[in-house]
Amino acid sequence: MGQDHHKLEGRLAEIAAAARDLIAERGFEGLRTRDIAARVGINVATLHYHVPTKEALIRIVAQSLRADFIAQNLSRPREDLSPVEILKLEFADFRETMIEMPERYAVLAELSERAKRDEAVAAEMQPMQRYWHRQIAEIIAAGRDRGQFRPDVDPEAAAVMVIGTMIATRRHSQTSLDLFDRACAELLRSLVVPPPKD
Repeated sequence: MGQDHHKLEGRLAEIAAAARDLIAERGFEGLRTRDIAARVGINVATLHYHVPTKEALIRIVAQSLRADFIAQNLSRPREDLSPVEILKLEFADFRETMIEMPERYAVLAELSERAKRDEAVAAEMQPMQRYWHRQIAEIIAAGRDRGQFRPDVDPEAAAVMVIGTMIATRRHSQTSLDLFDRACAELLRSLVVPPPKD
């Protein structure tokens, strides 16, 4: 879910991880440079040497999120799969993150919300959000063109529906894997061309 293939290394990776943990625990508003420095085991001056501005800090956090999503995507090869199978893998990736890496989506949700009122955060998050939307829309368009998804489906609108549904299951008061699985099944039923009746 991202286009930046550069993986953070060394001290920057440590700073990004500490910042992500703090954002997940306290929200963006609770993010303090002294707390990041303490978690990494460096002083604030050293932290500022590596990330001199708020924008630089947001950039490395966003970059670390992109790298994680790319690695997750690459862990399940999509070559030679049908669009329906690829969309199911997108659901599987999201589900896996809900179970094994809830911090990742907590940080993503926090930064996405902050991006609505903070230009520096928006500058990093909007390209990631646009990439994810485009990726899902392309899967749906390919499925439509191959006759697997409804011929009248609007890929851009359907991508909003797919992403919005997955995110909504994380925010639902009864967040559960069962609800997520049922929501994904409904999405597929709304998109997939039913088999011909005998």
